[in-house]
Amino acid sequence: MNNTTGLRESKKLRTRRQLAATALELFLERGFDAVSVADVAAAADVSKPTLFRYFPSKEDLVLDRFADHQDEAARIVRERPAGQGPAGAVRAHFLAALAERDPITGLCDHPAVLAFQRLLYTTASLESRMRHYTAREVELLAAVLESEAVPALPARLAATHLVAVRHELGRENFRRLDAGRSADEAHPDAVADCDQAFLMLAEGLDKTLPVRPS
Repeated sequence: MNNTTGLRESKKLRTRRQLAATALELFLERGFDAVSVADVAAAADVSKPTLFRYFPSKEDLVLDRFADHQDEAARIVRERPAGQGPAGAVRAHFLAALAERDPITGLCDHPAVLAFQRLLYTTASLESRMRHYTAREVELLAAVLESEAVPALPARLAATHLVAVRHELGRENFRRLDAGRSADEAHPDAVADCDQAFLMLAEGLDKTLPVRPS
């Protein structure tokens, strides 16, 4: 029975990935607004009801990949080393991701990544739907802070600031690359922006949020 369940889940995962990949290919080729859910379903050889069982909205066909990163900020803060505050931990992680040209930082000039980000940042309904994923990031991070005895309101405010900084830095890095700069050329400015942004937060947040004890 366990083997049957595993095979069923594996098949669902393959179907989910196929639907998302098919949708993205169509969106990049024709534009998000020019492709309907029926178009995606037909291209993937499934029915519309089947597609909606996997993705509740057309936008989620693009944005579902962000679900894998929703707990990232929370994990970074939860696992930060002794002697480090939350803002410092998120800053250090973002700097390391910039050095690796991680797409989540916006500083990745691979053509496929740039095409995806261009689609995201130029489609109003996608940006609007992104707020759903951002809200979940804030919720998860606030829960970690509350577990460290931070009161609920300060925890939510701090989480909102930290998540917003990560997203805005990513957007600014994409703007640089979209303007024609390479990731290597833009890296020094991206690092400077990261340092400045988290310094602004750390001067306030790390005076009120707990430092990881030794």
